[in-house]
Amino acid sequence: MKNIIIKPHITEKTEAMSEALNRHTFIVHKKANKIEIKKAIEEMYGVPVEKVNTIIMPAKAKNRMTRSGVIKGRVNSYKKAVVTIPEGEDLDIYGDL
Repeated sequence: MKNIIIKPHITEKTEAMSEALNRHTFIVHKKANKIEIKKAIEEMYGVPVEKVNTIIMPAKAKNRMTRSGVIKGRVNSYKKAVVTIPEGEDLDIYGDL
């Protein structure tokens, strides 16, 4: 179960979503399904999960200007899971970082 959840996805938008709607965002293994993600979150953090939504973020091409010219590269695609927990429950993400 440990290899399903790669890391929490912490941004300003996800922090606002976790405070207002009790939804937390994680980067998960690309082949993990919603049932596996739900079990992994419940096992890892010890809180019940109401709902799991998944998003596959597409790969992107990136360019960077340097002294020696343009460096071209790409960012790999990844899967994000938005997990909704019940009202009154608390998820301690920062304890595992």
